[in-house]
Amino acid sequence: MGCVSSRDKGAAGSTKRVRKPKPWRHTEAITRTQLNRMREEFWDTAPHYGGTREIWDALRAAAEAELSMAQTIIDSAGVIVQNPDLTLCYDERGARYDLPKYVLSEPTNLIRDNNDS
Repeated sequence: MGCVSSRDKGAAGSTKRVRKPKPWRHTEAITRTQLNRMREEFWDTAPHYGGTREIWDALRAAAEAELSMAQTIIDSAGVIVQNPDLTLCYDERGARYDLPKYVLSEPTNLIRDNNDS
């Protein structure tokens, strides 16, 4: 039995298993080049939203990795996963990290562009 503010690590700790985000659709069809541009812009500006550069770097590495490696990165960085698809995470100091789905997976309405092979 714990105090009112104590939490079970399984309920709110970094032990939540990372999973792929559910399929999503962008407001309009976009190309891979446009998607990559959006991702780069997000990652370049993300540290300005708060939190630490180290956690943002770990989240980027996890977002770009396979699921098993992503889980290892998240666990090693001490990231507390609120949503298993990584759209909402916290660090050990309580800083909040919101990740848009477009940095985590591709939209269902992604179209080919001249840069796709």
